[in-house]
Amino acid sequence: MARKARKKTAEAMELDVTSFMNLMVVLIPFLLATAVFSQVSIQELNLPTPGSGGSMTDTPPVVIEVVVRKEGLEVGDGKTIRYRLPAEEGEYDFAGLSRTLLDMKLANPDKEDITVLLEPDIRYNDMIAAMDAVRMYRAPANGDEDNGQAGHTDHVLFPDIAIGDAP
Repeated sequence: MARKARKKTAEAMELDVTSFMNLMVVLIPFLLATAVFSQVSIQELNLPTPGSGGSMTDTPPVVIEVVVRKEGLEVGDGKTIRYRLPAEEGEYDFAGLSRTLLDMKLANPDKEDITVLLEPDIRYNDMIAAMDAVRMYRAPANGDEDNGQAGHTDHVLFPDIAIGDAP
């Protein structure tokens, strides 16, 4: 008896992707709806543009610089250091910086700009705290700083801040 040789026919298999497509139709909108996108806060800095010279005056402009160093904070006029606020245990005296700048603001009420200079290894949080301290002075409402009450008044000091590298 002769055997018949059967030829195996390879059938073309189709892949059923219907269930996968249903999953994607549901999953993608869900992921987009629940995704937390990065929130970026921006510190607005007003930097001078090249060639924007001011009018010539007889009196030189008042320059106020705050230098943030590892050892502490220095407030000067670009040539000399007028005030030093040493850091204690790695923490800066930003409240003292605001009080010092308040006195300078009272002496120069029309002055709006200030320069904050930083050493290379200063932490980002310290830079932001220094910028906040030179922008605004938060005084207690009744003049007593240690009363523990939430009342306070804000005084705008120098809202136009330029930052740079410390010499």
